[in-house]
Amino acid sequence: MRYWIVLAALGLGACVEEPIDGRTAYLENCASCHGASGMGDGPAARGLAVVPPDLTQIAARNEGVFPRNQVMSTIDGLDRGTHFSAAMPEFGAGDLGETVIVEDQGLGTPVPMKLLVLTEYLESIQQ
Repeated sequence: MRYWIVLAALGLGACVEEPIDGRTAYLENCASCHGASGMGDGPAARGLAVVPPDLTQIAARNEGVFPRNQVMSTIDGLDRGTHFSAAMPEFGAGDLGETVIVEDQGLGTPVPMKLLVLTEYLESIQQ
């Protein structure tokens, strides 16, 4: 009987996802083009028609304010201008994980966890 409980617990443990880390998500999904430091100097950048932007300067390009919702929309693929390279994947078309509710001015919005931690990581590397 004890073995059954242990096996059941092990089975349930296999269903639980590891916590998502923003830096890891960045390195796995963005660094090949934007570089490990976020400065647009990744190994794949050399072969692109449009140079990837320096992601450490997002806030600087926006008068010192990190445009959180705009960044999430850009990563997701929902809101992109014509200046974006077709090489930038629409991450919202894939699996960005479970959603969490993000509250802003009393309004709760469901946001995929991977999108949220990736955006938080980008905010943390602003110079």
